[in-house]
Amino acid sequence: MGLLASLLSGFASGETLAAVRRARTAAIVYALAALAAFCGLGFLVGAAYIWASARYGSLAAALGFGVGFLVIAGLVLVIHRLMSGARARREAKRRNADMKALGITAALAVLPALLKGKGGLGVILGPAMALAAYAIYRENVKPDDPDAGGQE
Repeated sequence: MGLLASLLSGFASGETLAAVRRARTAAIVYALAALAAFCGLGFLVGAAYIWASARYGSLAAALGFGVGFLVIAGLVLVIHRLMSGARARREAKRRNADMKALGITAALAVLPALLKGKGGLGVILGPAMALAAYAIYRENVKPDDPDAGGQE
């Protein structure tokens, strides 16, 4: 209740509106600064091209800049692909951990109701023993040999 009252009093006093105005002003200033930085980078690239064309000739400079930018683009894509693969694996591992925690929480929440029911302990022990047996089986099964190719 206190948080809601604080939000309402902040809105009524105009603090929220002032914060929104400050955020909008900051966004505009950062956008203008980014635009100026991109223009500055463009002029620096242009100056480097002029210098390279005066030193090596315009065709060689154009080819060099073209190849250089293609190499940079390729590196960016390769790095992105590597990072996204690692990120996807981390997210899958986290998702699996979350699902396990959710399953354990759900099982613990249902446990008292199952113990009070007609089947009692047998309703719980049957599936639990099956899960334990499956876990033991998976732990002791050797993975298939990838060199065999499924041939017997």
